[in-house]
Amino acid sequence: MKKVLLVKASEVEVKPFVLDDFTQDKATHGSIKKVTKKELRTLADDLGLGYEDSDIVFTKKLMTAYLNKKIKK
Repeated sequence: MKKVLLVKASEVEVKPFVLDDFTQDKATHGSIKKVTKKELRTLADDLGLGYEDSDIVFTKKLMTAYLNKKIKK
């Protein structure tokens, strides 16, 4: 026979069930990597591309908007 332990209702801890705790793709959900001007300048230099500061600002805004759009889908 198995032994049974009886407990009072006040001794039981109740937590809400969160499905995200049991899924494997937690890291991709809602996480976004920020694009920095320094990374864009380094990338342009590595590729041998010429750029101006206004180009870097525009590219940063464009990349950030694109990544936010991808996350919302």
